[in-house]
Amino acid sequence: MATIERTASAPDAVRKHSSGPTGPSRTGAALRTARAIVRAHWLFAVILAAGLGLRVLSELAYRPALLYIDSAKYLVGSAGSEPAGYRLLLRLLDPVGGLGLVAAVQHGFGLATATGLYALLIRRGVPRWGAALTAAPVLLDAYQLQLEQTIMPDVLFETMVAAGLILLLWRGRPGARLIAAGALVLGLATTVREIGAVLIAPTLIFALLTLSGRWRRARRAALAGACFALPVVAYMVAAIAVYGHFGLASNGPAPEYGRAAAAADCTTLTLPADERALCPSPAQTLALGGVDGLLHNPASPGLTAPVPAGLSHQQLVSSFSLAVLRQQPLRVAASIARDSVRLFALTRDGSPVITSISRWQFQTFYPTYPRSYSIAVFTQLARQAGSGAPAVDRPLATLLRDYQLHGGYTPGPLYAAALAAGLLGALSGLTRRRKPGRQTPVRDGPGRETPSRWTRTPADAERAAACLLVTLSAVVLLLSSDAFEFSWRYQLPAVVLLPLAGTLGATALAARFTAARTASDGTSQRTRSVSAA
Repeated sequence: MATIERTASAPDAVRKHSSGPTGPSRTGAALRTARAIVRAHWLFAVILAAGLGLRVLSELAYRPALLYIDSAKYLVGSAGSEPAGYRLLLRLLDPVGGLGLVAAVQHGFGLATATGLYALLIRRGVPRWGAALTAAPVLLDAYQLQLEQTIMPDVLFETMVAAGLILLLWRGRPGARLIAAGALVLGLATTVREIGAVLIAPTLIFALLTLSGRWRRARRAALAGACFALPVVAYMVAAIAVYGHFGLASNGPAPEYGRAAAAADCTTLTLPADERALCPSPAQTLALGGVDGLLHNPASPGLTAPVPAGLSHQQLVSSFSLAVLRQQPLRVAASIARDSVRLFALTRDGSPVITSISRWQFQTFYPTYPRSYSIAVFTQLARQAGSGAPAVDRPLATLLRDYQLHGGYTPGPLYAAALAAGLLGALSGLTRRRKPGRQTPVRDGPGRETPSRWTRTPADAERAAACLLVTLSAVVLLLSSDAFEFSWRYQLPAVVLLPLAGTLGATALAARFTAARTASDGTSQRTRSVSAA
């Protein structure tokens, strides 16, 4: 009997041994693993915890969320004047937890974006401290926090752009699946904010650089272009049935009028008599509030000028804008450039000719816009979304405002340095390999020559392509927004793209410098050996 019992119990012992740790043991192992990860990535963990704390404060300070003038377009419907991608998110979340849940999810997007950037850079060999500092602006910038707390599409758009780029850059030389996935996500971002359409240019260029051979490159670029265009075209086809127009949005007549009118020199501009009333004086432009006022202020000439018989308002304003662009292109370019460089200033100062920066700053009260959007209107919108009336916790709001106004944002010179590093990194690996006949080689013994230290390796090309993708994405996205109208809201992608471009650029430059110095040291050593012989 004893023998039988021992024999019968053996399988049970085997099963207990093979089943692995018990519940408490697994928990302990998981905690030890988590502690090891935190110790290894302690700097990012500290910054991430600080970012989480700031987001909790934002949620508690402004309940259920911050609302802006354009929030109504997404909560109620824009009748096709804005892409509907963000409205889809609202319709998914509002019935579950109201606007408070939307803000919490957007804060989660910010944390996820920072974590994704950190993981990408670690994967690409960036030191942990460098990866952590690159992710810090997304986690700590108060303008990022403010927009995460606001019911607006910018954070969702920023997250989708970051996700698309991370997919494209996840491997040094991405395969067809990653190219397709990254391009698809970037195309989907265009259904959230239509300015995302400009990202097709850097996507196609990057796809071309991932392979060698003319036809292989052509097929890869075609794949990227098709995947990018698929959600865009599908959305525009659906818009015909829903809104009656084929397009991402119908933003009203001639959105380019504001920039053209603000830049125009009416004294030297040749215009038909019917269009002369559309050209404002500098004093009038200043009084209206610059480009934003020329587009939206009811007193703007673009809205009050009489429309002659036989023309539509759209045709009249478009004709004026085209005349300015043709006759005074340098003035328009200078106007865009003056606005674009505001991002690189040391301080965040307001200006009477751009949209008020206070709209994107935390206030000690619940912000309203009395002309059309009073607290009563915002209360109605919030309750329609299943939330309570807007409220503010003044002490917490004061704390957040002080943080934002006294250095809680990414300095402009840091953006400028990151942009320069990204550009240099893109250029550093895209130079052609010098041919041996054009070099001055160093002889390393009879019949042997050492090639130039500036030869390009496949790794150099991959790093340069990554720099080019991110830097060009930042440039086209920010410049395209500024071309129509400068707003601090539209600079939000810089928080993600420019630090990433700078870190990738610095990594590429460091790798080239290290390789050049190693080659130079090796060449010098061989030269001395040959001379001694």
